[in-house]
Amino acid sequence: MLTGVMALKKYLAIFMIILTAAGFTGCRDFHRSTKKAWDDAKTTGELVVAAAASLTDVMEEIKVLYMKENPDVKVRFTFGASGTLMTQIVEGAPVDIFIPASKKQMDILEEKGLIKTDTRVDLLSNRIVLITPASSSKEINGFEDIAAQKVEKIALGDPASVPVGRYSIEILTSIGIIEEAEDKAVYASDVRQILSWVETEMADCGIVYRTDAMVSDKITVSAMAPEDSHSPVVYPAAVINGSDNVEEAKNFMKFLSTEEARTIFGRYGFGD
Repeated sequence: MLTGVMALKKYLAIFMIILTAAGFTGCRDFHRSTKKAWDDAKTTGELVVAAAASLTDVMEEIKVLYMKENPDVKVRFTFGASGTLMTQIVEGAPVDIFIPASKKQMDILEEKGLIKTDTRVDLLSNRIVLITPASSSKEINGFEDIAAQKVEKIALGDPASVPVGRYSIEILTSIGIIEEAEDKAVYASDVRQILSWVETEMADCGIVYRTDAMVSDKITVSAMAPEDSHSPVVYPAAVINGSDNVEEAKNFMKFLSTEEARTIFGRYGFGD
């Protein structure tokens, strides 16, 4: 017969097994619910493109032009932090094309065998800038000013999931003010949230892409980061393995490299 202590240990062991099994089931259910939400949102024959938040404005314009020239195709974009989108793709989200704001996320998908490697291209480049509210009376003229007492809050992207956040850390480290900046940092879930916080003076300054700064008249560009202070800002693009619209996805990728599309990208501040 089991003693009281042995019986308690056995009970706890059984309980932990049940709890762990329930946890795994819950995890599977979460992934299934994530995929189901994407599946429910995707209509038959629709081309789904997951793209970095910094591409929002330019891609919406390009989408209109592409659908005008290809009336039988419906293109839907989902914009967000590159890391978040990558995770959703890993979990099975039915995406046809992925365009993050960093090679890191694409490299991870390639290592996992989730992209068609023969379709991968470096699509665009960008620059990093320091912005301040247009209505601000504080003189913030360069990245070094972030360390000054007049700067109380700086908006940065979360470096764990937002590429501009990782580039920002590289810049601040390069110029030797990373500790001061981290003490003042508020972290955003994507680059558009950084822009919003600076526009509304919830932050004294923020670090975003040049292209985001160009779409707002509520901010001022105080400085452009030296190109040697951070990794090159590259937007790769590729068709996802498992896409239901491989040929159409390839056609859309080709369109993004046409002179028409390049002209639009250039107008928004993107480079080749």
